[in-house]
Amino acid sequence: MPIAAGLHYFLHEGSKSTRPPLVLIHGAGGNHLSWPPEIRGLSAARIFALDLPGHGKSAGSGRQSIEDYADCVINFMDMLGFSKAVFVGHAMGGAIALTLALDHPERVTGIALISTGARLPIASSILENCSNPATYLLAVQSLHDLMHISRSAANIEEQAMKRLSSIRQTLFQADLRACDQFDVSARLEAIETSALVICGAEDKLTPQHFSETLAERIYGAALQIIDGAGHLVMLEQPHRVAGLLSVFLLTIPYLPGFN
Repeated sequence: MPIAAGLHYFLHEGSKSTRPPLVLIHGAGGNHLSWPPEIRGLSAARIFALDLPGHGKSAGSGRQSIEDYADCVINFMDMLGFSKAVFVGHAMGGAIALTLALDHPERVTGIALISTGARLPIASSILENCSNPATYLLAVQSLHDLMHISRSAANIEEQAMKRLSSIRQTLFQADLRACDQFDVSARLEAIETSALVICGAEDKLTPQHFSETLAERIYGAALQIIDGAGHLVMLEQPHRVAGLLSVFLLTIPYLPGFN
C-alpha cells in the first residue's frame, strides 16, 4: 500500500472523473480492512481506505482526541492534493467525519455515518478494564458483546473477537478515551453537507437512537436502519451498505476539476 502524510492507505481508482473521492475512516483499533471489499471497491468512486496513525500499517502512535485524528486526515488530503471528499466513517471514524464536517466544512462534500453518534460514551468499567493488562480481555469481551453480531454472521463474530483481542492495549485504550470525550451534540444543526446515517438495528454499542438523533438534527440527512445487523453492519451486510453508499454518492453534486 502507498503512504501519504505518514498514513498507509488502500487506493481503488474507480471512476474518479465522475464522482467525488471517498475517504473511508475506520473505528477504534481498526484499520483499512475494517471495510469489506464490496465497499473498498465501489465502482463509482475513487476510494482511499486509511490506516489511522498507529493503526494497521501506519507507523507512530494513535492520537489522544478525535480532533487530532481529523487533523491527520486533513494533512493526508493536503499531501495528495485533493481539496474535498466524501467521508465514510464507522464508529470512531464517524466521529472524525462529524468533526471534519463541523471544523473543516470547506473540505467536505458529504458524510456517511455508520454505527456512530454525536456522543460515543464508553462505560467506565470498560475504560478501567482496558487500562490494565490483567483485565484487558474483559474489556474486549464486553465490547464484543455490545456489538451484537447476528448469529447468521458467525464467521464475522469470530474474526471480530480475534481482531479485538490482537489490538495493542495502549492504542485501544487511547481510542476509547478519545471516543468517550467526544461530544458534538450541541453542534449538529451547524452541519450543512449531504449526510447518510446507517445503523444495525441490533447494535448495543452505538444503539439505534444515536443514529436517529443524527438524522433528526442534521438537516436533510437520510437514515437507513438495517435489520438483523449489529455494530459491524458494513461487514454483516456488505452488499446492502455498499448499495446505500452508491446511491448516496449519486445524490451529491460534483464538478470534476473543481476538487
